[in-house]
Amino acid sequence: MQSFPAFFPLDGRRVAIIGEGWQADAKARLFDPAPAMVTRFSAPPKAEELKGFALAFVATEDAGERLAAVEAARVAGVPVNVVDQPALSDFYTPAIIDRGELVVGVSTSGAAPTLARDLRTRIEAIIPSAYATLAGFARSIRARVLASRGDFESRRRAWEEILRGGAGERALAGDLDGAQALADRVLANETVAAGVVHLVGAGPGDPDLLTLRALRLLSDADIVFHDRLVDPRILDMIRRDAERVFVGKAKGDHAVPQRDIEALMIAEARKGRRVVRLKGGDPFIFGRGGEELEALRAAGVEAHVVPGITAALGCAAEAGVPLTHRDHAQAVTFVTGHAKHGDEPDLDWNALAREKHTLVVYMGVETAPKVAARLIEAGRAASTPALVIENGTTPRVKRVQGTLATLAARIVEEGVSGPAILIIGEVAALAEVATRLEEAAA
Repeated sequence: MQSFPAFFPLDGRRVAIIGEGWQADAKARLFDPAPAMVTRFSAPPKAEELKGFALAFVATEDAGERLAAVEAARVAGVPVNVVDQPALSDFYTPAIIDRGELVVGVSTSGAAPTLARDLRTRIEAIIPSAYATLAGFARSIRARVLASRGDFESRRRAWEEILRGGAGERALAGDLDGAQALADRVLANETVAAGVVHLVGAGPGDPDLLTLRALRLLSDADIVFHDRLVDPRILDMIRRDAERVFVGKAKGDHAVPQRDIEALMIAEARKGRRVVRLKGGDPFIFGRGGEELEALRAAGVEAHVVPGITAALGCAAEAGVPLTHRDHAQAVTFVTGHAKHGDEPDLDWNALAREKHTLVVYMGVETAPKVAARLIEAGRAASTPALVIENGTTPRVKRVQGTLATLAARIVEEGVSGPAILIIGEVAALAEVATRLEEAAA
C-alpha cells in the first residue's frame, strides 16, 4: 500500500482553493454539496492567512506560485494537494463516489488519475443512489444501537440484522418509517422474521446484460436458488460465502419440483435470510415467476421482482435482428413451444400466421416441426424466413437459418438441442447481414 486512505470530516471545516482557472473551479466543485467553508485565493496566500484551514488545494500553472503556496500551507500546518504534482502533495485527491453519508474514494497514489476515474465510473454503476438513504438511516439510529448493545460483537450482529435484513431493504426502497419500525423490533430483541425473496432475472447469458440491481442482490444474498439456464459466469458473481442451491428443470427432468422450490424459498425467508431466486432471462417471461410470487405472497413473505433481459430481446439484438421493423414486422408475439400438459401448445395459429408479424418461440426445439406445420396450415408461406439461436449471448452461441419448410431439418442437421429460441418472420432474414459482418471481423 503506497498511501493510506483517510476521510476528513468537513462539517464546519475551512478549505482553501489557491489558483484560478478550470482546475481550481473543479476542486471547488468537489465541495459544493459538502458542509465545508471554501475560500478561494487567486494568488498564493501568506502562511498566517491559512491558519485554521483543514485542507488546501493548489491549482495554478505558474511553478513559482505553486512552490510559494505549498510553502505557506506547510508553515501554517495545513495538508496541501497540488494538482498533477504528486511529489509536492501531502495527500492525493481520489476519484470520489458521493452517496451522501456513504463516500467511496479511488486513488492510484497520483500515478494514473484517469485510471482512478475509470474505476470510479464502474463502481458508481453498482452502488445505487438509494445507498445514500440507507447510510443516512444508519446514522439516524447509530446512537440507539450503541446504547442498546454493550459489546462489539452484539453491536455487529445488530447492525447486520438491521442493514442486511428487512429494515435495510425498506430503507433502500425509501420506506424509512417501515425501516424504523423493523429496526425498533431488532433493538428491542424481538424476533423479526425479516427475510425477503427477490425473483431476479439473470438475462440470456452474458453477465454484462445483468441489471445493476441484480448485481447488487447477488452480492448481498445469503442463499441463491438458481436454474440451469443461468450462465456460470453469472454464478461467479454471487457472494462467495452465500449458499447456492441448484433447482434447475429440463423437459421431463425436474431436479426439484416447483412446489418444493416455493416451499424452500418460504422456509429460508422465514429464517430471516436474504433469498435470491435467480432465473434465466426474465422471471415473468415463461419463467414461472408469477407462480412463485403468488406462493410467496400467500405465505406472507415479502417478495420483489427484478426484471431481466429476456432471451428474445438479448439473442435477437446480438444477431442483429430487430423484432419489429417498419418495413418487415409491425408486431411481435412471444409464445412457448410446449404446453403445461402435452407436447404441443394450444395456440391461435391463424393469428400467429399473419404476414409482417414476428413470432418468437421459446423452448421450441423439440416441437419445431409441429410449429412450422401449424403455421403453414394457417396460411404462412413455407418460404418465410426462420432463425434458431442456441445459447445466445454466450461463447457457445449457435445460429441456424432456414425457412418454415426447412426449419425442422436444419435443427437436426446442425445438432441444435437447446436452450434455444426460434424467430419466425421476415425479420429473421436480416440476421444474414449480422453474420456476414461477424465473419468479416473475424
